[in-house]
Amino acid sequence: MPANKKYLTPSPWQRFAKISAAILGGLIVALMFHLALASWFNHVAVIITSTFTAFILWAILMVIAFLGKNGWKIWGIYLLISLVLFVIFYFGNQTNPLV
Repeated sequence: MPANKKYLTPSPWQRFAKISAAILGGLIVALMFHLALASWFNHVAVIITSTFTAFILWAILMVIAFLGKNGWKIWGIYLLISLVLFVIFYFGNQTNPLV
């Protein structure tokens, strides 16, 4: 049974934006989330549990990327979230250096 045409994205650029945001953007957000956690909490425990939770978070972010109407907005949201998580990671490393 073929997909209903009204639910398909007509623009190839929107399709590219959604696919790349789902794969790359979701991965970046998932990894930055776990890096931010590792900089504030026990990094060994976070790294061990991130082998499972990073994949689950990535899969959820992939689904969310395809639910949005505009792929470029999803990219913007993912980059903004990544930037916020990077700031948390940066200040966590300044406060709790691993030396």
